[in-house]
Amino acid sequence: MTARGWFLFSLMGVIWGIPYLMIKVAVDAVSPSMVVFTRCALGAALLLPFALRQGGLTRTVRTHWRPMLAFACIEIMGPWFTLTDAERHLSSSTAGLLIAGVPIAGVVLARFFGGAEHLGARRVAGLALGLGGVAVLTVPHLTGGDARSLGEVLLTVLGYATAPLIAARHLRDVPSLQLTAPCLALSALVYAPAAAATWPTAVPSGQVLAALAGLGVICTAVAFVAFLELIKEAGPTRATVITYVNPAIAVAAGALFLDERLTAGTLAAFTLILAGSVLATASPVGGRRRGGRPVPWSLRQTSRAGGRVEVLVDLPEERPGSTGQGGG
Repeated sequence: MTARGWFLFSLMGVIWGIPYLMIKVAVDAVSPSMVVFTRCALGAALLLPFALRQGGLTRTVRTHWRPMLAFACIEIMGPWFTLTDAERHLSSSTAGLLIAGVPIAGVVLARFFGGAEHLGARRVAGLALGLGGVAVLTVPHLTGGDARSLGEVLLTVLGYATAPLIAARHLRDVPSLQLTAPCLALSALVYAPAAAATWPTAVPSGQVLAALAGLGVICTAVAFVAFLELIKEAGPTRATVITYVNPAIAVAAGALFLDERLTAGTLAAFTLILAGSVLATASPVGGRRRGGRPVPWSLRQTSRAGGRVEVLVDLPEERPGSTGQGGG
């Protein structure tokens, strides 16, 4: 990989590892609805001009409005709210580690709903390891009144794992910008009334405003553009390895900036979830073959309210530079 590729890879590892920290800072001062609205509105405002410049945006929306609506609901509207609301009670590092289990959920969903993908012994072992890590992380919270928050994070995981299946089946021909920008704009409109009803009576602190701006500008708009460039530079498979960097950044950021405890249980959970994700999403040796040629294992990314986590889906090779999905 080139020096430019490594720079983009490092950038994305950080950009999609810090949203959990920013959400935690913001949600302590403003409502979850306000956080989601601000992020969507800023992201849409920055990306819509580029989507319009591509041309054909209206035609794309008219043709694909049903799957785009489903994608917006399952990928953005639901998960971004549930994750943000959960972080009122959970630490940012806990949320980041639980979201790291999205690839594992994606493998299970792809198996039962996305095609006849075979799960070998290595991938089954990965699923077991990952679930073990989730258990290590969640069991201590079950007696502390956080069961609802854990449920919200699990709903977020299911949303992030399901949305790529919709994109892979119904939105593969939609340019990424023309998928992401309208979905963000629609989500902002949906959350505008709730954000207005919970508008803070006083101007939030500079730290909170910076967190909100960072979520919308850096973790949504800039991240989306940078990830597209990374895919062009390094290819989709290498690009999605950031999946395994983001949780470490989330844990480190929580410990450094929010004084969240880095316990032995957290480290054990991180190790198990990381190892499980790597094994569960590993492609079989040599891949499947079509006409004597290896068929690549394309990786579909989910936008993350708290970062982006990629989900493995067995798909034909994509166009160069296309992610088949919107930004996170």
